[in-house]
Amino acid sequence: MNTQSLAQTGLLPQVTHARNPGMALDLDWVASVQANTSAIERRAATLPGRRSVKKDYQAAWLLKAISLIDLTTLSGDDTAGRVQRLCAKARQPVAPWMLERLGMTGLTTGAVCVYHEMVETAVRALEGTSIPVAAVSTGFPAGLSPYKLRIAEIGESVKAGAKEIDIVISRRHVLTQNWQALYDEMRDMREACGEAHVKAILATGELGTLRNVARASLICMMAGADFIKTSTGKEGVNATLPVSLTMIRAIREYETRTGFKVGYKPAGGIAKAKDALVYLSLMKDELGHPWLQPDLFRFGASSLLGDIERQLEHYLTGNYSAANRHAMG
Repeated sequence: MNTQSLAQTGLLPQVTHARNPGMALDLDWVASVQANTSAIERRAATLPGRRSVKKDYQAAWLLKAISLIDLTTLSGDDTAGRVQRLCAKARQPVAPWMLERLGMTGLTTGAVCVYHEMVETAVRALEGTSIPVAAVSTGFPAGLSPYKLRIAEIGESVKAGAKEIDIVISRRHVLTQNWQALYDEMRDMREACGEAHVKAILATGELGTLRNVARASLICMMAGADFIKTSTGKEGVNATLPVSLTMIRAIREYETRTGFKVGYKPAGGIAKAKDALVYLSLMKDELGHPWLQPDLFRFGASSLLGDIERQLEHYLTGNYSAANRHAMG
């Protein structure tokens, strides 16, 4: 591939846009938001077949996808050893010989995402890199812990070294249309994050309708979210294309009206390289090139990287390797 190595160019993820400061709650704007479910579903159904990239172009897009992955472990049996192995994979996501042949020496994932208890372990394991540690917080995944504890948890994760905080909203505020409560909650969480960037997890599979998804997305952006994220990965339904299209168009409208860019993170259920290609083409079509950078787009994934590595090995050698050769840990 005719590309320069990241080590040579120094093109590490950089924030090149102003951070979303939020705005006053505008209930008239919120009330005007609608979602044409049938039209959204029709458009989403066409996405997997609209773009087909092959050979060099596919390899280039897959390498881009690697740089956008929040490599994640959120299991009850997480240990320091597992997190250390995950961080080693984040630092070296693809076999060195493959990156050398592809001209992409120095490629890393976008971030590592863990529970609060593992933040310090991850920070130590990633010393000397520019890979940020993201912590899930605020009573993840249900968000039903006492409110003061949810806010305090953010502060503890920031103190431990997390540069990004993935918070969960209270779904009941959306389901009961209590937009003021949702706005106030998100505003408090943004304030507690300080300089750390905040990703608002909507748990879209539990919000009922695409209109609720669109309105909740807008409220979180008004309250200062840096990213809006589909799911915890623990719901029955996680990231889907109709939901993604709804949230992406909310981001586009927010930027049009305010001038501020907000990032997007689909999480849960994205496990295959071909799925990553669909999402990348969707982002480019709907939002443009800026949303193909780590400061505005991430995949929340644990098994996606392994499949991408298999596809890249096939591109280089013509052979598919066994999945266990690319184990995450």
